[in-house]
Amino acid sequence: MSQLVIFTEAADWHTRQLKRACRKQGAQVSVLSLQDAAFQLGQGGSGVSLPGFEDVLPLAVFVRVVAAGSFEQVTLRLGVLHALKLLGVPVINDARAIERCVDKAMTSFLLHHAGLPTPPTFVTGQMSRATEHVAGARGDTIAKPLFGAQGRYLRRLACGDEIPDLPGYAGVYYLQAMVEQRQGHHEDYRVLVVGDKAVAAMRRHSDHWVTNVAKGGQCESVAPDGELAELAVAAATAVGADYAGVDLIADAKGVLSVLEVNSMPAWKGLQSVTDFNIAERLIDFALSRNAA
Repeated sequence: MSQLVIFTEAADWHTRQLKRACRKQGAQVSVLSLQDAAFQLGQGGSGVSLPGFEDVLPLAVFVRVVAAGSFEQVTLRLGVLHALKLLGVPVINDARAIERCVDKAMTSFLLHHAGLPTPPTFVTGQMSRATEHVAGARGDTIAKPLFGAQGRYLRRLACGDEIPDLPGYAGVYYLQAMVEQRQGHHEDYRVLVVGDKAVAAMRRHSDHWVTNVAKGGQCESVAPDGELAELAVAAATAVGADYAGVDLIADAKGVLSVLEVNSMPAWKGLQSVTDFNIAERLIDFALSRNAA
């Protein structure tokens, strides 16, 4: 019997799917919050304290959600993940990958550094420089929060538009060139990478340029192969993710670019157009890392 820990914050659809997959594999599973994790030093033991693991460590950890909080609280929670990896516990995804993917600027830098196609991007903490950048852009610019998901706080800015000082931006302005597509087309791709393989993919399309499923985007299954798969796997590798939801977009000529890499992706929309159980594939991978 394997003992797997799922770190999450809610008994939502994704958590229920993962628990079901564990039961199907005959694996014991504990669902915990990183808020409950602590360092306990000077009393023997591993130095990491998790509820229910007083004498032993879990055989593997699957990170579904890192609890939000103050900078100090999040640092502590990521520190626990770093420590578990140092203690030899497979952590999927580990803290390094999560840190890289939560920070869109670092994700974009790593994609650029790896030579992968990604839209021109400018990130600054100065409103004056952000305004100057938008004013000098050749086309429209997409403003995004540095930390963000599910299409929240996205704004499309024409040359010279004022940048909204939204709470989600927190004084950092992530500005990415708009990828122009065929007239009337608003679509992109989500590819799920597990290990070193693209295992599932979908096209998301909408009447609006924001195609996220959470914003009403419609899903359509596509084959996870060819250049789409190659770029997705390379993007996950660039950020060091064991599994990832990689977002890509094609311009009017069909040339693909990588937009984002998500280290804790939701997959409910993708599951609706996928003929295998994604949670089972993820748990199989987590258990295989323990056996490696």
